[in-house]
Amino acid sequence: MSMAGSAFCDSKCAVRCSKAGVKDRCLKYCGICCERCDCVPSGTFGHKDECPCYRDMNNSKGNPKCNPQDPSENLPAEYVK
Repeated sequence: MSMAGSAFCDSKCAVRCSKAGVKDRCLKYCGICCERCDCVPSGTFGHKDECPCYRDMNNSKGNPKCNPQDPSENLPAEYVK
């Protein structure tokens, strides 16, 4: 499944999103961020210091776009308890 458009981003995002609850959404946003930043932090969460562009990119509401601090930040309200 190619969400990011490049083999590099696809492979990096597959690892980054491997434990995501909403995998298709994770792959979509990780792919967007990877294409813009040319990097994805290692592992499934954290390590954002490895890729400041990925870390600092925000959505239109000012929340982290690429990988939120709290995984529920990118979920619709009906999925958050």
